Amino acid sequence: MAPQLYRNSASVGTVRRRHVIYAEGYDPRGAEGYYRLFQRECDRFRREWPVSLALQPLELDSDHFAHWRAAVRASNWQVATHYDFLRLERFIRSDMARPLARFIPRTVGWIVGEFVSGALLRIVCASPRFSLHLLYFQLLVLAWLALPAMGGLLVARALTVNFGLPILIGIATSLPAAFACFLALRPIADRSGAIQITSCWVILRKLDRGRTTWLDQVVDAGARRLIAVAQANEVDEIALVGHSAGGVIASAVMARALELDPDLGRRGPRLVLLTLGSIMPAVALHPAARRMRDIVRRLAIEPTLTWIDCQSRKDYMSFPDFDPVKGIGVYVGAQRCNPLIWLVRFKDMIWPERYRRFTWNLFRVHYQYIMAADRPAPYDYILLVAGPVAIAEWARRHQELTLAFIRHGIFGSEACRPDVMMVTDP
Repeated sequence: MAPQLYRNSASVGTVRRRHVIYAEGYDPRGAEGYYRLFQRECDRFRREWPVSLALQPLELDSDHFAHWRAAVRASNWQVATHYDFLRLERFIRSDMARPLARFIPRTVGWIVGEFVSGALLRIVCASPRFSLHLLYFQLLVLAWLALPAMGGLLVARALTVNFGLPILIGIATSLPAAFACFLALRPIADRSGAIQITSCWVILRKLDRGRTTWLDQVVDAGARRLIAVAQANEVDEIALVGHSAGGVIASAVMARALELDPDLGRRGPRLVLLTLGSIMPAVALHPAARRMRDIVRRLAIEPTLTWIDCQSRKDYMSFPDFDPVKGIGVYVGAQRCNPLIWLVRFKDMIWPERYRRFTWNLFRVHYQYIMAADRPAPYDYILLVAGPVAIAEWARRHQELTLAFIRHGIFGSEACRPDVMMVTDP
């Protein structure tokens, strides 16, 4: 659409008060771990940008929510951010602590199901790089099972062939040997992330099939908090943020909130859904994932919502250069107004001497979406959720706004004055 000139500073996306609701990925660290991460990134942000930033302590509100507040101030603007953290940690820790007798059959069932259903083939066709990371963790689990089995067979063979013991004794000895080997490899499975990733996919595939899980109460709690914040009408912008598997949860929260309150976004604060390195396409590509595709269809046609999907070509654990609507087989025609895809360049954010080592750490790359940059860059998570420009504005015009921010403190230049800012409708 043609550019429109706005004279009202509220229309151009200036923010003084922002409310963030953050849906974490499948990560057992929980609110305390994420608060420490946010605190560390705020320290990094202070070093790179000419601002003062005050971060208040973490408060654990309930089983579903924790929060903290951040106040950022520069010479010509200030922003107060209320940061709600949607807590999943007790459910995730419970999933990952399941007895191995339950974990193994469920995980093997998931791996087999990916092949049999054709989901893995669809993922390979949609994003070969994402499928490589998925296959890597599947092979880790299969190796964890295969190596002890091979070890047990070798023990049985040695006892029966080399020492001439009866077969029954060889079998009876090989079983505990295999089990001991299996337990000995458990720390490697933990450190590699194999248990975490496979547990994540087991629960997400239940969501695909519409089965009731703990995700339903999390989604409902998040939706009701979102509605309450919107109805209070005390902020300029509400940002529902989901990282990784949190992109799936945040999308479901937004769709549920729109179901509970069809007028959401038609009054009160601006409404933004920000999905960062989302794995939603891999969820929606399963043939049985009707629920996920219905959620995407609902969000794609909602005119009161700005959905921004951040992707990076360096992130093997997400879907770069991928349309999260058409790519999963959802077609809405002329009604479509979401999402805005923002291709993020991590190379702009990381110092060159660190970048080579950075790119080889899959998890470190994947978490860069929710971290500050080493140097001023168009994408900086702290600037995004605590800065003075509406998130949708920043996503559309990040290059010029970043330059203005560096040179003039965002509103010191003619191009970025709130009374003459030019924006383009999506």
